[in-house]
Amino acid sequence: MAGGSPSLGGVKHGVVRLVLYLMAMGLSAYIVGPPLYWHLAEALGRGSYSACSPCNCDCSSQPLLALPEELTNFSLTDCAKRDTDVSVVTEQDFTDLLAEELKLKETEAIEAQQRADLTLLEAKKLASQYQKEADKCSSGMDTCEEARERAESFLLEQKKLTLLWETRARQRGWKPKTHP
Repeated sequence: MAGGSPSLGGVKHGVVRLVLYLMAMGLSAYIVGPPLYWHLAEALGRGSYSACSPCNCDCSSQPLLALPEELTNFSLTDCAKRDTDVSVVTEQDFTDLLAEELKLKETEAIEAQQRADLTLLEAKKLASQYQKEADKCSSGMDTCEEARERAESFLLEQKKLTLLWETRARQRGWKPKTHP
């Protein structure tokens, strides 16, 4: 068994080295490949950008900072200057987009206001309906209270009349029945 392990270990070691080598090559191709492709495509003329004109800048007369003479040519400052035609079109497009967004927001606000108005109208209708029901209920309560007061006064009159008749009956010799 000891004799079979070293050869098997050597095969495993070789496979691991091969896998690591392939991974390193793949990673290198992944990192270096795209920039290399674009440089080659640009060099062959396939990657030229016709929409943008090349920036012809001479910045030697206007240094960005006080630097040694060999580092004073920066094309960044001239290229960063505003192109009036492009900026006017860009500003117009931006203005149009803002105007369109404002119109959209205004439309949304109007629709929200209309929904709120409809909701308020429905709420007023319901409140009016509930007020009518409350008025009916109050009117009914008033009627019931008046009827109760009349019944109470009628009952009081009946009790007085009953007491009068009972008193007259006792004076004439009537005695109430006693229940056994």
